[in-house]
This record gives sequence, structure tokens and C-alpha cells, in this order.
Amino acid sequence: MYTTLTSVNPYTGETLNNYHLQNDSEIISIIENSDKAQASWKKRSLKARAELLSDLSNHLEKNKQAFAELITKEMGKPVSESIAEIEKCIWLSDFYKVNAEQFLSDAIIKTDAIESFISYDPLGCILGVMPWNYPFWQVLRFAIPTLTAGNTVLVKHASNVTGCALAIEKLFIDSGFPQNCYQALLTTHDKTESIINHKSVKAVSLTGSATAGKEIATLAGKYLKKTLLELGGTNACIVLEDANLDAHLDTMVKARYQNTGQSCIAAKRFIVVESIYDEFLKKFTDKVSKLKIGDPMDSETDIAVLASDEFSENLGKQVQKSLDVGAKVHYGNHSKNAFYQPTILTNVIPGMSVFSEETFGPVAAIIKAKDTEQALSYNNDSDYGLGAMLFTEDIEKVRTYVNTIDDGSFFVNDMVKSDPRLPFGGTKNSGYGRELSKEGILEFTNKKTVYIK
Repeated sequence: MYTTLTSVNPYTGETLNNYHLQNDSEIISIIENSDKAQASWKKRSLKARAELLSDLSNHLEKNKQAFAELITKEMGKPVSESIAEIEKCIWLSDFYKVNAEQFLSDAIIKTDAIESFISYDPLGCILGVMPWNYPFWQVLRFAIPTLTAGNTVLVKHASNVTGCALAIEKLFIDSGFPQNCYQALLTTHDKTESIINHKSVKAVSLTGSATAGKEIATLAGKYLKKTLLELGGTNACIVLEDANLDAHLDTMVKARYQNTGQSCIAAKRFIVVESIYDEFLKKFTDKVSKLKIGDPMDSETDIAVLASDEFSENLGKQVQKSLDVGAKVHYGNHSKNAFYQPTILTNVIPGMSVFSEETFGPVAAIIKAKDTEQALSYNNDSDYGLGAMLFTEDIEKVRTYVNTIDDGSFFVNDMVKSDPRLPFGGTKNSGYGRELSKEGILEFTNKKTVYIK
């Protein structure tokens, strides 16, 4: 039985730190402390809770470089992208500082009563199970609105970013949040059921794979706990014949290769109408070939390493399965340890691994479609439904496609991205529930009907 969690730099192979795993009694104590903290935290005025977000933003800004370097060392992301991640967290904090009071104010409903309204009350102690690919953003995207609504949170972060998990816990304490409002759980997945089963844990939010989502949903259903699941995706980038490639190719490349391709909302499948296919492939390849590969701590680096050797190996297996049934390597496909070269595959058709499965790394699958109708059909030919992006100059025509897209997001002439102002989430195997915006802060509230006559 392991007693520690080890953090390893995937670029250098260096062991960064070893962390003590909490035992059963420590975990129970953490949960009970969270429950006690919530009893007083929920009594604070919403304005007072939201005011703390100003200090949170200030601490994020003050420690931006240190936090970014920690992210890069633990999971290998280019440091320029790590800095951008912290800056996005600041935006998120500022957004809820300004809007939380409006979002959570009572909704007055006219009935035959003297007064009737919806009161948005916190549920209690909420468990978050979080991934490593955006180790600050994913956690704060869950924690900031959930805490501001009056809940307390427990976060079981990915083991390879335990340093980030503890840094975030300290961030909330340093920002003036009461003790035990936010706590990190340093534990293994086999403890998840006992945590969810604890009477003080009222709901679970998970960001991760579809497999993990099904496991959490099963456990939560067993104990009648609410869930929010933000899972993987096979997002399509649909390129129609009138797309302005010169204007949008940089966006398309970024949509696939940002974070070295390790993003649930990355463009994994490029569905290109055949009349523009050759031009697209040539220009796309030229852009990809110019991505700078190197040390993630170099601010000029575009592509570094995946978060572990295992992830690189798994990606290679997905590619090979597709090559075995007819896909072709158009560019790249060299790998070593945690490094995987930016790769472009052609001759990809439905049913291949890189078409049907989520590829978590810098591999772009190019699919030729005979026309717009087939391109839209290919988009929906997926067990996932997180987001789709489409490039065209005919904006009026594209409005007619909105209801044909199955995904939780549909972006036109831009990459799919999360934005604090807009709800974020998926359909099908990409999960359910919404984060961000008003919908996100209401997810872990009791929408209580109050009727006075």
C-alpha cells in the first residue's frame, strides 16, 4: 500500500516532491471540519463572501509567476500557457466578484400568495474530483462559484499535481477564506466511495474522462448525491468550402495543439469539405511544422511534453490502431518518453480510433467530407458532445446549423473555449450539468420555493 504521492517533472524526469497520503481518520476529520465550517460560512452575507474574491485575485496576480512555474514543472505545460492559465483564473474570480450577488438573489415569482420566490441556498460540503491538465483553472472553475454560493469544498486533485493542490489550498487561506472552507484531499481513488458516502458530502463535481465520470455517477447514484460531470470530447473543427483559411488557420492550429493537445475541448477531428481539403492540408501542415518544440520553461516554446510517459505511450497506441486500418501519417508521429511530436493523420474515416475516441495529445485527425451535409453528420457521429467549431464566411447560413449540432457548445470562426460569462458543459459521454456563468453558480444550490400567504 502506497503511503505517499510522488510529483515528477515529465520533461526532466526529476522527482519534485513526495507527499503524505491522508489516512482514513484524517479524511473523516477533514470532511467533518468542512461540515462545521460550512455551518458558519453560509451565514455570512453573500456580499461578504464575494468580497473575498478581490483578495483571491490579488494573490493570484502576486504569485502568478510562481504558480505558473509550479504548473509547468508538475505537468509539463509550456510556461507561457501556464501564465495564461493563472490570468484566466483572475478573470474568473473578478467575474464572480461582480456578478455573484445578482446571480444568487431571490427570484420573485408572482402567484396568489402575498409573496413567493425562489431562494438559492447552498447545499453544504461539495466534493470536487479534478484533473491535471489545467491544474489551477479546472479547480477554481469549480471552487470559486461553489464557495461563493455558501458551500464548502473538498478537492481530490490528480496525484501528479499534488503541489498545485496544496498551493491552491494555501491560496484560499492567504486570501482570507475561513479555515476549512477549502481543503485538499491527498488520497487515492479507492477512497472515493467512502468519501461520497459520508453524510456531510452533499454533491460531487468531476472533470475527467468518460470512464471516470461513469464510475463517479454510479457511486453518487448509489448514495443519492447530486453530480456535475465535465468529461472528455472528440471535438470537431468543421471547415467549409468558403472558410477564410488565412484569417483562421492560427486559431485552428491552436485549437488542436494548445497545452500540447491535452485539452477536453481541443479540436481532435478536422472535418474538411473536399473542395478546400488540399489547400487546408497544405497550409495547416505548414503552420504545424513551425511550432517550436522545446523546454517548457522557455517562454518561446509551443510544444513540450505530455504529462507522463504513459500518456505518450497510450496516444501512440491509438494512432497505431488507426494506421493498422488505413489511416496515413501525413506529418510527425515521432515519440520518446513523455514527448510526442505534433502529428497529422489523413485518410481518417468513421470507426477509426482517432475518429471515435478522445486523443489526449498533439495528434490531428483530418477527415474529408464531400459537402456541408456530410461534414455536419460526421460531427454528430460521436459518443461525445462537448463542443464543435465551424469555419465559414456565410454567417446567415450558419445560423441554420445551430439546431443540428448535438454538442454543448458551438463556436463559429473561433476555437471552442471556456468563458466565465458563458455556461460550459457537454452532452452524451461528455457529461451533464453546467459550469461558469449564472448556471455554474446555481449548480450546487437548493432552488427552494418560498410561498407566503
